[in-house]
Amino acid sequence: MFMGEFHHAIDSKGRLIIPSKFRQEIGDSFVITRGMDGCLFGYPMDQWNKLEAQLDKLPLTKKDARAFTRFFYSAATEVEFDKQGRINLSAPLIKFAKLQKNCVVVGVSDRIEIWDAENWDKFSEEAEENFEDISEKMTDFDF
Repeated sequence: MFMGEFHHAIDSKGRLIIPSKFRQEIGDSFVITRGMDGCLFGYPMDQWNKLEAQLDKLPLTKKDARAFTRFFYSAATEVEFDKQGRINLSAPLIKFAKLQKNCVVVGVSDRIEIWDAENWDKFSEEAEENFEDISEKMTDFDF
């Protein structure tokens, strides 16, 4: 399970350190793709395979299903760690998430998320302000 928030800088070549705590759980390689809310999603291979199985069930006859899978898969890439624990992010992924120098790597249960630090701060502040309201709207969930 991934959890926690870690701040790292992306270099001019698109390399970003993934926290050692996450690297231990991820394994040798994992898949990075476009996520929701303007961040990137990173999945260990076992989770990626489960997600692929779910996406394969989407009906090809539905326009939204085709659009979603195209967008989701088109930027997906398998990444490996270099000796310093960094991954190399592609230009389309950097552009999508609007990654500047300062990034935040967040653990979210079965995946990691990579955020531009400024965007993460905005999201985090808004979520904090609305946390109780959000939790009340969730169904079938008890703390």
